[in-house]
Order: sequence, then C-alpha cells, then structure tokens
Amino acid sequence: ITDTLWDLAAAEVQNRNSNTSEDHGGGDGAVSQRTVFIVGSKTGGKTSILLRCLDRDEATKPTLALEYTFGRRARGHNTPKDIAHLWELGGGNSLSDLVQIPITPLSIRSLSLILVLDLSQPSRLWRTMETLLQAAHTQLGKACSQTQAHAGAKHKASSFQPAARVLPKDYPDRELLSPFPVPLLIIGSKYDLFLELESDKRKVISKTLRFIGHYYAASLIFTSTKSELQMSKTKSFFNHLAFGLERGKSVSFDSSKLLVIPSGSDSFIQIGSPPTSDVDIGSLHAKSPLDLWKKVYESVFPPESISENKELKDPAKDPQYSEPQVDSMRAQKDQVGPGVHQLYITTAWRLQPARGSDYIIIPV
Repeated sequence: ITDTLWDLAAAEVQNRNSNTSEDHGGGDGAVSQRTVFIVGSKTGGKTSILLRCLDRDEATKPTLALEYTFGRRARGHNTPKDIAHLWELGGGNSLSDLVQIPITPLSIRSLSLILVLDLSQPSRLWRTMETLLQAAHTQLGKACSQTQAHAGAKHKASSFQPAARVLPKDYPDRELLSPFPVPLLIIGSKYDLFLELESDKRKVISKTLRFIGHYYAASLIFTSTKSELQMSKTKSFFNHLAFGLERGKSVSFDSSKLLVIPSGSDSFIQIGSPPTSDVDIGSLHAKSPLDLWKKVYESVFPPESISENKELKDPAKDPQYSEPQVDSMRAQKDQVGPGVHQLYITTAWRLQPARGSDYIIIPV
C-alpha cells in the first residue's frame, strides 16, 4: 500500500465534495470556503494590499516565506460567515518552490491567484510574472494529477481540470488565448510611483500588462495603497475572488489613466500591436505572440541580472527573529570542526550536542 493515511483522507473529502459547484458558492445556509494565493514582486506591497482589502489596521512586516491568514464575511443578516483562506508568498521569485503548500488537490477547486507586480520596478516585472505564473501552473498540474490518481472512474468524469479551463463562447479572442488554469487577478502596485516614469515607458508597461492579462484570461487593475478610491476598486476585485461578491462595473482602458480591466472586457484589437519605435519586430524572431511582447518589453526594460536568491536576507540573522538560546547553539555549531558527529532534530525541541554521548534538550 503506497497511499498514506493523509492521502486516503484527502481523497475521501474530494469524493464527498465532487457534487458541489465549481465556484464553491454554497447553497442556502451553507458556508462557502475559497482559497486565494497571493504572489508577486518582492517588496511590491502584497501585505499592505491584503490588509487593506480585509479592513485590518495593522502594521505591515516583511513576509518571511509563506504566511497564512483568513477572512470571514457574512452574506446577510443571521447567515453563516463565508471563509477565505489567504496565503501570501514572500521573497519574490526566490521562494517559488513553496507554491506546493497552498496549491493542493483539496484547494484547486476553489483556488484563485493574485499576482502583484511592482510598477515602479519595470526591469524586474517580466521575470517576476513569468517565474511565478510558471511555478503556479506547474503545481496546479501536479495537484490535478494527484486528484485523479486517488479518484474513481465516476469522479474522474467530473473532476476539476486545471489544464482545460473553459471560457464562455462569446469570450473575446477565445481561440487565441491561453487561459490560466484558475481565476487570475493581476495587480499593478505602487501606481503613485509609476506616474513618475516617462509617458512612453508607462505606455509600454500598460500595453504589455494588458496583453498578458488578456492572454491569460485574467483581470487587471493598477492601484496604490495611498489612494482610497483606487483601493476600493481593488477591494471589489479581491472580494469577488475571496467571497464571490459582485466585482463592480468600473472599467478603464486608457493607458494614461488607472487601468481597471475585468476579465473578458479587453481584446487584442483594442490592445493593438507592441509599442515599438526603435525596434524592428521582424528582426526579433519571436516564437509566439507572448514571446514577441517579451522581446519588445525587454528591449525597453532590460532585465536585471541580480539574483533574488542572493538578495533574500538570512532570517537566522534577522534581529526581529532572534532567539538567544537557539542563536547561541547555532554559534557553537558553526564553530564545531569537521569530523565531529552531530545530531540536530528540528521539531518542538532541539538537541544540543554536549561532551561525550549526552545531549542537552533545549525547548524552542
């Protein structure tokens, strides 16, 4: 038997939920539970946006790795509160392997993804978008395969298929798109700093993100946490994903203004061709429309070569996470010479090597 007890339990829950609606809206009196996974640019304002959307007046701290919180909202008077499970990935691209924690066989049926891109750092924008979407897409495929592996033939016929998200027949450019497997919201953050860029550069960024949003059948909105009006529009998109509320009717395509584009509102004709004044498109030898936009974008904003893995601070040396007993043990460990046998257990306890064969147990 290769299945673990956890695998069997997960399969049982999935089977019980197989007849529920795909959007997990819940029937009358039923509690809806959705999962929203927030990823994006390092120091791009993800935590600030999340707290504002939850109406929480809290001081923001850098997200160390992967953090979880939840939100609750009642649909009406004397009704159960719906629950939104909220995950936030820190570190930009450097911790993309952690997508496997929020994206599981149990979460994919009610999962949405929010990608926050720092508009004030255009040279990092494309790589951040590309890396994180690819990591999420790959994990969604794995989660779907795991779901099917533990399901019977009856459940397979109705199981969630991330690789084949179906768009309405009247969706603009339906046959030319590559819909992201789950609902996707792209947020361009720090719009106030974005306005300080040259108008030509702002146009390139805006048109490129419009193309990306439409190509993946995503919604797109620019925002700044310094503007109540902009955050109210962002909050309506967030509540749509987290609680199934109406998204609002505000729409704006003007690249000289704040972009607010719900999925299905844009089209390639409206977006137009890539903005190239100094580049011959024919000389770029692009393999696909997405590759063409990437080459044009990177001709204007060459990607930085700095590794985010090197930029990420070592949390063990961060003063805000100091633990005197653990830190002193770590210092002793670093001083131990080669050839000395050591045993360390990372659980609720840590074992500190002492002289001889004894160990000192230090609670953490």
